[in-house]
Amino acid sequence: MRVTQMMLSQSSLRNINQGYNRLASIQDQLSTGKKITRASQDPVVAMKGMRYRSQVTEVEQFKRNLSEAYNWMDTADATLDKGTEVLQRIRELATQAANDTYNPAERANMAKEVQQLREHLESLGNMKNSNKYIFNGTNTTNPPISNTTNMDLGIQAFFDGSIKDLGSVEVVYNGKTFQHIGTENGQPIFQDTSQTTPVYGEADFNAQAIRLMIGADNSVTYIEPNQAHDPNHAVSQALTTKTVRSNDVVVASATGVSVNSQSVEIELLKGVSIPVNINPSSVFSNALFGDITRLERALDDATVDGTELTGYIDNIFGHIDRFVTERAELGARVNRVQMIENRLMEQEVSANRIMSENEDAEIEKVIIDLMTQESVHRAALSAGARIIQPSLLDFLR
Repeated sequence: MRVTQMMLSQSSLRNINQGYNRLASIQDQLSTGKKITRASQDPVVAMKGMRYRSQVTEVEQFKRNLSEAYNWMDTADATLDKGTEVLQRIRELATQAANDTYNPAERANMAKEVQQLREHLESLGNMKNSNKYIFNGTNTTNPPISNTTNMDLGIQAFFDGSIKDLGSVEVVYNGKTFQHIGTENGQPIFQDTSQTTPVYGEADFNAQAIRLMIGADNSVTYIEPNQAHDPNHAVSQALTTKTVRSNDVVVASATGVSVNSQSVEIELLKGVSIPVNINPSSVFSNALFGDITRLERALDDATVDGTELTGYIDNIFGHIDRFVTERAELGARVNRVQMIENRLMEQEVSANRIMSENEDAEIEKVIIDLMTQESVHRAALSAGARIIQPSLLDFLR
């Protein structure tokens, strides 16, 4: 086979050009720190890189979600803490007022403080986080307590035509909330909402139902069954019936305080969503504000003695327990979120390490390859200069 000058020249130029390409590729790795800059250079690395980057991006989004979850929970916890302090102060005032050494004027002053504390609780119920109401379930754009007048309509509203639908109101008394179930002889009957049975109209309703009856003269009758044991140790039902002061019941709109209890959930891991809000109806409710209003009225009523005021203390205790229970449940979820955060931190380290191993160039190796290729390139240029003979144009220059 005859080897010509043209063949030597073309081969030399081709090899030099390939050397330039290899040198450019190594320089790209050195300047970018990546193994490849185009998918065509290594499709396998490119495909794996897309998958690994998606995983890293997902972890970063979950970390942002964690921040939002902490904001919600921290705000709710702080609000419940302040609410508990307010209720404890109200309980202290009720305990203090139950001492008959205080005169009506002093109790009236306590009523003013209780009123201010109640209004402060209303503001806590409308607490916002990132411009969202946190105690109104999924309806975060509207306040749960929008009209305070709806929480105290007055008992006379039953007879002055203010109430068009008896089913749209609730009656609060002695720590219980009552809803309308029927009417007898023109008297509305309200049953304790926590008592689902018996239903109005059943044979044992009058013997077992806890209910309030509102008379046309604004009189209120409270009826409650109590169990008594006879000598034969059999259980029999007896009824406790008593007349209640008309100003000791609070009539409120059923929507006076929002009852939206739907959970606001934030996804913190793939397929794992955690509720970040509490059940607001367990703490901020007509029952809460109604019992505080009842205490205010009792403190303003000169006919109420210390013995009767003692009964309000247990009602406030019940609401404090609800606040503490919700806060404990929220704290349990915070602990779980913290464990998820630790898991995400581990996943982030792992995901970044895998992504780095897949697409990051080893700088030490790249520098060695660059120096080697530069030496090869110089040798190729030197060899080419010796092989390619001068042409006529070179002599003419």
